[in-house]
Amino acid sequence: MALPDVITRASGQAAGRSGRLPARVAFYLQASVVVSLLASSSAPTPLYPVYQAEWGFSPVTVTVVFGVYALAILAALLTVGSLSDHVGRRPVLLPAIVVQAANMVVFATAGGVPALLAARVVQGLATGAAVSALGAGMVDLDKAKGTIANSVAPLTGLALGGIGSGLLVQYLPAPTRVVYVVLGAIFVLQAIGIALMPEPSPPRPGALASLRPRFALPPAARRPLLAAAPALVAVWALGGFYGSLGPASLVLGGFAVFVLAAIGAVAVLVLRAAPPRTVMVLGVIALLAGVGVTVLAITAASATVLFAGTAIAGTGFGAGFQGAIRTVLPLAAPHERAGVLAIIYVVCYLALGLPAVLAGLLVMHGAGLIPTARDYSAGVMVLAALALLASTPPPADPDVLARAGCPARDTAGGLAPSGQ
Repeated sequence: MALPDVITRASGQAAGRSGRLPARVAFYLQASVVVSLLASSSAPTPLYPVYQAEWGFSPVTVTVVFGVYALAILAALLTVGSLSDHVGRRPVLLPAIVVQAANMVVFATAGGVPALLAARVVQGLATGAAVSALGAGMVDLDKAKGTIANSVAPLTGLALGGIGSGLLVQYLPAPTRVVYVVLGAIFVLQAIGIALMPEPSPPRPGALASLRPRFALPPAARRPLLAAAPALVAVWALGGFYGSLGPASLVLGGFAVFVLAAIGAVAVLVLRAAPPRTVMVLGVIALLAGVGVTVLAITAASATVLFAGTAIAGTGFGAGFQGAIRTVLPLAAPHERAGVLAIIYVVCYLALGLPAVLAGLLVMHGAGLIPTARDYSAGVMVLAALALLASTPPPADPDVLARAGCPARDTAGGLAPSGQ
């Protein structure tokens, strides 16, 4: 039996004797919490037309509600994003999940835009506090599977939240309450599981200092993150398009979010064994093509072409995100993982929130929904083109490499970076 298998089995047996969950169960529990958090974040998307009909607000309000959620996540990531590297994963996760469960009551009883805004802010703060601790916790338990789970779980959550909420709107009474009651019950069960989870990361000094907003990347991850940043910005700016401008159209609702994220999750699983840089380049190309088709669909007002473009873009969404995560995250030491993930998510949520808010302002000042959607799509294509340039290594002189004693290529299909 291999040594890792012996260690895993021994840790599972020890967890069972101590009343804690086995490591394998703890891994999948954390993955399920990521799914639930992202599902709850996309659940309001199909409900916005219902809220608009009941409360009489404009489509611009949708982008504001969406924007404050993204900004709240950023605030949490910049302050408590790396806290679990110092106090452990469980002390950060348990309060965040309990707050999420309680916040579902605020969503379910919201009677107007102020309550909805408050619920989205709390949701963003709790999600931002939890996601980096969850991602790091999964990698603590299984580095290979944890890296993949960090790519597929968020997309699965976005897909399930969008389609689940959309089905409730279509077929069940009280859709603005039922979805949050279901999510609240799930969070309560997951909070119980987190309380029983073994702590995968020992405490370290520096907890108070970690609350100071800063960007602390380990040297080995700095250059790879810089190269991956354009891809992260492109794919999450696309997510912002579907989350903010999409609900203003009956065509772009929960099903569109589901197609985008579900196809992205499938792409992560299909390409999980491919070299990270190859995956990232394929993702950016698919994103470029998919958004191009989407622009044509918006111009031609074709729902069929629109969903075809969404499916292609979804492939790019999943592959681009996975390639970036797999390029950067394995370079972080165990005590650096939550901090690195926090910085990755800061990049993602800036790309998710800021363009969406700007698009809302354009709509508010008379640019119109369709022209703004077309311009937004064109902007995503420009970002994708920049990401493609950043993902392609410059040609190297084989003679120079030979004299330096460097390997010609690494397993990701690019030049092997020095010092890594």
